[in-house]
Amino acid sequence: MILRLALILLFSCTIQSLLSQSFPSQMWHDGWMVTSEQDTLKGTIKYDMAADAVQVQSEGVLKTYSSRKMLFFEIFDQSVDNYRQFYSLAYEVNYDYKVPILFEVLYEGPLTLLVREAIVEETVPQMQAFAMGGYNTRQRLAYTYYFLDRKGNITLFNGKKGELTALMGNKIGSVREFIKDNKLKTDRMRDLVRITAFYNSL
Repeated sequence: MILRLALILLFSCTIQSLLSQSFPSQMWHDGWMVTSEQDTLKGTIKYDMAADAVQVQSEGVLKTYSSRKMLFFEIFDQSVDNYRQFYSLAYEVNYDYKVPILFEVLYEGPLTLLVREAIVEETVPQMQAFAMGGYNTRQRLAYTYYFLDRKGNITLFNGKKGELTALMGNKIGSVREFIKDNKLKTDRMRDLVRITAFYNSL
């Protein structure tokens, strides 16, 4: 009985940990930012892609910048132990109407791979060994990918292989062979980075 209660408590704590985890956009990161007026600010940075805004704590002052008021920022993300770079780029949200929004650069080249992240909620079933059924809600990161070409055009990529044809033109045959030989998935971030790097190497 005691063992069962201990297991239930451990399971409950694990679920609570998953539900209360922090995501990169909810944390402060060391970094620097360039404003639209070409000013460089160094300090700690917190970004919000949903609002297309960035908070910067610099020299004891906290300021908030929309994507219209900034050009670029870079952070050191301790959760992945790496530097991450973000740009404010004009994106067509309606026909012939563009607004600056935030994109993270995953791979930069003649064809640049961009991404936007969002925190989404999903419902998962409870483990039957310790619960009477039902579901829990948890949060996770979801990614939307884009490609930026030499002309500055940004194209949404839905993760399907077929969409690569228009983006990669007469190199698509080699790219498809590379995907097949390496068993890559076009909706997985690390694989999509490899595919983009390969395309740019041709």
